[in-house]
Amino acid sequence: MQAAPARPAGATCDRACLTGALDAYVEALVAHDPSRLAGSVRTFTENGQRLELGDGLWHTVTGKGRYALHLADTERGQAVLMGTVREADVPTIFVLRLKVEDRRPTEVETLVIRNQKAAESLEATKEPRSALLDAVPAAERMSREALVTVANKYFSGIERNDGKGDYPLQPACARLENGTFTAGGPAKSTCLEQFRSGVFHYVTRIRDRRFVLVDVEHGLAFAFAFFDNASGDARNGTLADGRKVVSGPSVPWTWQIAEVFKIERGEIGAVESVLHPVPYGMGSGWSTWEEAMSSRPRW
Repeated sequence: MQAAPARPAGATCDRACLTGALDAYVEALVAHDPSRLAGSVRTFTENGQRLELGDGLWHTVTGKGRYALHLADTERGQAVLMGTVREADVPTIFVLRLKVEDRRPTEVETLVIRNQKAAESLEATKEPRSALLDAVPAAERMSREALVTVANKYFSGIERNDGKGDYPLQPACARLENGTFTAGGPAKSTCLEQFRSGVFHYVTRIRDRRFVLVDVEHGLAFAFAFFDNASGDARNGTLADGRKVVSGPSVPWTWQIAEVFKIERGEIGAVESVLHPVPYGMGSGWSTWEEAMSSRPRW
């Protein structure tokens, strides 16, 4: 595990400052006015591509969305918005990461997930689950490293899904994926049941695991990652109960994903992710090729 050094400059921006920076970005975006951020942003990407600030979604956004989950890392000056916007008047999932230094954004990383049905499902939830907003009692808070270690076991458990791994999942763990519960909650199976079944065998690699935001106060770890599906022989698997199955995509592709984990007492509870298919082997625009191909977590 590779830990990044603390950046004291970000500490001048508290939680309200960081979430305010997210809101100010969205206001500028909807106004089609990148000049509001002029002079501070050094790097801007959209869906893994480096662009000039003001390009991409800046041309096509038509309004704010109806769902917003704000995340803040006051120690490292990182802020993340997982929410929706309107693009060409169509609900669209939008993820925004800002690196804030001296109270100004210096890095802007965005995902624009153009899946109307998923965006509408996310908006139908109306507001983020309370588990993601509630602070962890001070005596039970875990270190940054411990939170990343637990969250990374989720990725490793899927990548090596033989049903025998270390799965630190609460019985009430519930995963909201593109606005739909795919484990726990109203879903037919729990997170732990899915992991123990071996059902994710077709995911051949989870790479470029960048834990860009950790919130010790709320027990949250947020990461960007890529789920590779190599297809071919990887589609053939044996579940934990001995059944032979064929599943997964019939051609190689990659899921680009943004995911946040709520961790309490060493176990994962609420999970929220948004994702979309991208070209197989695609990178994030924030990593070297070697980092992008690695399954090692970075934080």
